[in-house]
Amino acid sequence: MIGKIVKNISNDYTVLIEDTKYVCKPRGKFRKDKIVPLVGDNVKIDIKNNYILDILPRKNALTRPAVANIDQVVILVSTKNPNFDTNLLDKLLVVIEYNNITPIICISKTDLLSDKELEEIEEYKKYYEKIGYRVFYNYEVSEIKKIFKDKITAFTGQSGSGKSTLLNKIDVNLNLKTDEISLSLGRGKHTTRHTELIPLEGGLVADTPGFSALDINALSNDDIRDNFIEFNKYRDECEYRDCSHILESKCMIKEKVTTKEILESRYNNYLKFIKK
Repeated sequence: MIGKIVKNISNDYTVLIEDTKYVCKPRGKFRKDKIVPLVGDNVKIDIKNNYILDILPRKNALTRPAVANIDQVVILVSTKNPNFDTNLLDKLLVVIEYNNITPIICISKTDLLSDKELEEIEEYKKYYEKIGYRVFYNYEVSEIKKIFKDKITAFTGQSGSGKSTLLNKIDVNLNLKTDEISLSLGRGKHTTRHTELIPLEGGLVADTPGFSALDINALSNDDIRDNFIEFNKYRDECEYRDCSHILESKCMIKEKVTTKEILESRYNNYLKFIKK
């Protein structure tokens, strides 16, 4: 039988097959071959003896937290308290893109903004949509609900950006404490001690400890460059095929920043990531 690992505590793996859960242990060969099953893995199991027999190929895998086959990550971005942070947003976008996961941006706390501040946020929203990202305001709950069906989703963002509040609005049965981060990739108080996939709107949401460990320092300079997705549209027009978009002359990326076709904050964050 083939199912999906939805929970892991110690050496016990809960595998979901249709509506039935089986608590299984991995076969001895996994330890011998140093293979570790991950939550999110699609696996073959022996339902008679409750053993995991084999792991099907993964489309992605993260080690911190230990989770596989994530389809999408919702990035919660607060506009105030905490303030809008393009550096963190762009960092998360790059790392998520690098791991072959689809990022979705959700903007929160716009009710705290002045009219001028709201206009500035709207300009950012338009830019990120223009380069290919889906962007929601957190009050668009009915539209956000549609993104979960048949997907494995995780959440990230600043502590205090409203992840638990949003998830409670999507499904009141979650009953998450809003002063804690239970379904998140972010920092802050976190009571989860194991990784689990929880049903939500026809899909699964990753409840994980330590998802904030997604780290741009593991990426090479080329990886960072290649995962600023709008750069790829113009890079063939640069004088050098391997242009780093920093010191080279006749760099189309720098020209597009000058003409405001590439957002200046995006390019400045790119330079900071490369320097770091």
